[in-house]
Amino acid sequence: MRYYPAFLDLEGRRCVVVGGGKVARRKVKSLLKAGARVTVISPGLDPALSRLEERGVISHIIRGCRPADLKGAALVFSATDQADENEKVSRAAQRQGIPVNVADIPEQCSFIVPSVVDRGPLLIAVSTSGASPAMSRSIRLELERFYGRQFAHYLRELSGVRRKAVGKLPPARRRRLFKRLGSDDIIRNIRAGKIKSPRDLLKDF
Repeated sequence: MRYYPAFLDLEGRRCVVVGGGKVARRKVKSLLKAGARVTVISPGLDPALSRLEERGVISHIIRGCRPADLKGAALVFSATDQADENEKVSRAAQRQGIPVNVADIPEQCSFIVPSVVDRGPLLIAVSTSGASPAMSRSIRLELERFYGRQFAHYLRELSGVRRKAVGKLPPARRRRLFKRLGSDDIIRNIRAGKIKSPRDLLKDF
């Protein structure tokens, strides 16, 4: 296993995206969805990024990247169309000990971004360790068919059920409930539309 899989909590943390085009836009949107504070460094922005900047959703430094711009960042993404600029950003980030990703150039990355099935609380990440991003995408599309949006609804409600159960049920009964609510049988029934909410099962406890 070359890469260590992890899910990062970026809520409120500063992340830097170098570049202002379509690839940079995808990185920005994912970071915003994770709650990060995003700074984009680029002489120009595409229309979608410009609208985010106008609304104050992102910060924009209107020039090329300088090493000092990266200070204090949790993550750095370089997504320009200039190979020398991407390499420069990668070196600067790594010298400062900041994890960096350069779009489509794994050898310049200290981390890579998996293909993700996003179902709210349920995140399924797929990686081929850079060997075939196309296969990662194909596997993700297959998984999306198996884990539809109904799983997001179920898991959001399950979070509330867990909080209430911790305060109300004795440990043994609580463990039995949690095991039941996350079992293989439940997954099959959610997929088949037979269970909409974990509350449908609480009458047994």
